[in-house]
Amino acid sequence: MKLVFQPRCHFLCHHLHIQCQKLYSCVPGPEQKCKSGPVDLVFLIDSSRSVRPHEFETMRKFMIDILNTLDIGLNATRVGVVQYSSQVRSEFTLKAHAKLENMVKGINQIIPLAQGTMTGLAIKYVMNEAFTAEAGDRPKVPNVAVIVTDGRPQDRVAEVAAEAREKGIEIYAVGVARADMTSLRAMASPPFEDHVFLVESFDLIHQFGLQFQDKLCGVDLCLESDHSCEHICESSPGSYHCLCLPGYTLNDDGKTCAAIDLCAEGKHDCEQICISSPGSFTCDCSKGYKLHDDKKTCSNMDLCNTVEHGCEHQCVSTPGSYYCICPEGQLLQEDGKSCGTCKSANIDLVLLIDGSKSVRPQNFELVKKFVNQVVDSLDVSAHGTRVGLVQYSSRVRTEFPLNMYHTADEIKAAVMKVEYMEKGTMTGLALKHMLENSFSEAEGARPSGRNIPRVGLVFTDGRSQDDITEYAKKAKEAGITMYAVGVGKAVEDELRVIASEPLEKHFYYTTDFTAISTIAENLKLNVCPGTTLTGKTLFVKIMTAGKTNISMLTVRLMAASVAVLTHMGLHFDRRFLCFFLTKRYKNRLYQ
Repeated sequence: MKLVFQPRCHFLCHHLHIQCQKLYSCVPGPEQKCKSGPVDLVFLIDSSRSVRPHEFETMRKFMIDILNTLDIGLNATRVGVVQYSSQVRSEFTLKAHAKLENMVKGINQIIPLAQGTMTGLAIKYVMNEAFTAEAGDRPKVPNVAVIVTDGRPQDRVAEVAAEAREKGIEIYAVGVARADMTSLRAMASPPFEDHVFLVESFDLIHQFGLQFQDKLCGVDLCLESDHSCEHICESSPGSYHCLCLPGYTLNDDGKTCAAIDLCAEGKHDCEQICISSPGSFTCDCSKGYKLHDDKKTCSNMDLCNTVEHGCEHQCVSTPGSYYCICPEGQLLQEDGKSCGTCKSANIDLVLLIDGSKSVRPQNFELVKKFVNQVVDSLDVSAHGTRVGLVQYSSRVRTEFPLNMYHTADEIKAAVMKVEYMEKGTMTGLALKHMLENSFSEAEGARPSGRNIPRVGLVFTDGRSQDDITEYAKKAKEAGITMYAVGVGKAVEDELRVIASEPLEKHFYYTTDFTAISTIAENLKLNVCPGTTLTGKTLFVKIMTAGKTNISMLTVRLMAASVAVLTHMGLHFDRRFLCFFLTKRYKNRLYQ
């Protein structure tokens, strides 16, 4: 046995710059002290019952041999020793001894605990107690922990070891005989090939000393070894670690780097598009927008003023595009630019009906009849006019989309089945729903390139409980012709905000639900204007609206009828109107 292992002893001691003594013991040679930079070194040794007495003696000598090679001192390398089993005990702290002989004496006095193997508990102790200023740890001096164990930990080590590494402690894990390689890798610092050692027996533990000595004695491992750092290798006393260039982060392997995606992490303030680059980012805008001088925010490009749009009548800019519109009474032709006479009344029509509690059930039935009266005036088919219905109160509900029914009878039957919602009046929310959902191709709206007019009709009887301005404006900017019909307590100012220009053709108001059928009759003329009613004819129709007998209409309804005529912008013979009112209601007109 001596012939086999004696050469190994001489080989190890030679490379450690120390002398071989007896079989496995090395002692310092003359003037062979390591001249490393200052290091705070803590040995964490397993003294569980599985470590036999003679093995513990070998481990004791191993620590002494390492100390014999170091430049020990309060201003040089400081050393502490902690042993553990089921409990943890500090044998001496980093500041306890300034001289080598005192450290050797302290190591020789260690009495093994001979219990379990709570390695995680020991690492936590070293992190929280051994490497502290009170124990002698110095700022800006490398912290190195050498863990020597012969078994599998009886507690968790991965999390506490990761925390220790995050605090800057470089961990070497030395396993002997029955030690678990997975646990060693969980404890050690990367790269593992430099920080994890597994030997077959305590007699071979000095193999670790060879590499460890080289690391602590000032060898620039970045120059002397194949460090495999992808970007930067930085030497430290007895070790090295990999760094990454600005804009990159070190991967878990401790060697390779990955670009930091600031866009993905949300660490930017780009209004629209974020383009990531290593350690930085740039902002960009969607098509149809331009980047402001702040390089972050965007504004819509007014393409109507920057390109030759060719619109015959009017150009309307949209984000990244534009479209042409025609004056009332004309229809955009197939070229999308020129205007011509409206030859058909094919439209995509979405009706928004107020189902708030102020409408009341009996009047809601009149509203449904109003809707069906509008439907009767249209040429409903899959390729003709399409109709969708939305009811709103405190919330919004699509009763049926544009692509659900393709005949007037189907639509009217569905309308009569609509259930009254009651509750509040969120007209702004309904306009938003109409713009973002009802006129989407998914719900049956035909592509804008087909030049099918989009018409929205809002029917309400009261003031909205939310803001209508934003989405009323957006709807009109999107090319939707908006009609506003108000009854009773509806606020005229809000109706004017909703309605398209000219207001006299898109804004209707009456004080009584019984007169809304006449509005429905006139509405079909304004969808695709072609004929007009005389004032006399229209007035008579208003007076005979619904099932109410004309003799039962109040003077207030008479005045409202005049207002309706005025809002419609129709010309009529006022002398006939005054004559009719005076003749018919001479006993009630001035009450």
